[in-house]
Amino acid sequence: MKSALLALAASLLLPAPAPARLVLPTPTGPHDVGTVSLHLVDPSRTDPFTNAPRELMISLWYPARETNLYPVAPWLPSGVFTRMLGDEGIPPGTVQVPATHGHDGAPVDRRDGPLPVVLYSHGNNSTRADTAPIGEELASRGYLVVTIDHTFDDYVEFPDGRVLVPVPDGSDNAAVIYRQRVADARFVLDQMAAINAGADPDVDHHQLPAGLRGTVDLCKVGIMGYSAGGATVAGAMAEDRRIKAGLSLDGAVTSEVAAEGLDRPYLLMGITHTRDNDPDLAALWSHLTGWKGDVRLRNATHVGYSVDEVFIPQLAQVMHWSAGDVVAQLGTLVPDRAVAVQQSYPAAFFDLQFRHRGHLLDGPSPRFPDVRYYP
Repeated sequence: MKSALLALAASLLLPAPAPARLVLPTPTGPHDVGTVSLHLVDPSRTDPFTNAPRELMISLWYPARETNLYPVAPWLPSGVFTRMLGDEGIPPGTVQVPATHGHDGAPVDRRDGPLPVVLYSHGNNSTRADTAPIGEELASRGYLVVTIDHTFDDYVEFPDGRVLVPVPDGSDNAAVIYRQRVADARFVLDQMAAINAGADPDVDHHQLPAGLRGTVDLCKVGIMGYSAGGATVAGAMAEDRRIKAGLSLDGAVTSEVAAEGLDRPYLLMGITHTRDNDPDLAALWSHLTGWKGDVRLRNATHVGYSVDEVFIPQLAQVMHWSAGDVVAQLGTLVPDRAVAVQQSYPAAFFDLQFRHRGHLLDGPSPRFPDVRYYP
């Protein structure tokens, strides 16, 4: 008994295991990546959940220079990260906030001229960082990616430390949230025009990166969205002709937009939401009159286009999840192959539309045997 007590006492004196740090995949483009977060308020809209002006957080991701002089930004603010871990049942202190490849406030690399813009709308009850590998990849290839937190349909932390969480799901909120998402995208695009003209819309006067003014190519604006963000993509395109191309990552569409269709390039990247099982997607497809494509990722679950493909295998080691647990969450597709699709297909789509180059979307590729094409 005495030796057992001594062993217990010794174990209590040992330091606790250090939290594991999750790691994002390295972008493959030729540019280093810069980032900056901005706090925006839309005085023209009253938020239906607060009766105050609509308040948003966004992040800009862009090709950068002199990055060695600027620290990398965290994947999420610490308050949001802690809250999300708790809601997912992961004990506090298990993992550290991952670092991104975006250097906070680094100057814009202007050597390739004006930057095409890609707005990003996240999934339901998520964050603007839920497809971080895609956003970082596009920035490394010379795009200005603008990730939007749709307040009250996500976890968001404001500079004063407030952490807001999603409102309850349900039919009463769904239509309201959708309208706010579309209006958010249009408002943020307005702010990109203001930034390009030299204004700083950040309400806390956060300094913008050097070289950003005059670098936003407002003639080449795209939008992409994951899951619920897919409906945002189609809705924003239907209401704002400044948006020239749209990419839906396993997302849906409203019946109204499906019936009216769109006349600009549109790519469906499906997994669980496809024309085969969603009548609205089938209707939209039949009413698309511009360039259109339909590719689908095999052997994956709905999270196949999200950062879960990166983090779940790493969390499995920390949380001692079995291989079966991982497959239940991700499917049988090897995660690294899913990440390669994330880094290649969105970039191929926007390169095709805005730079008129690339052949990946011409048809099946032996490099990506898990992707199927549907006419």
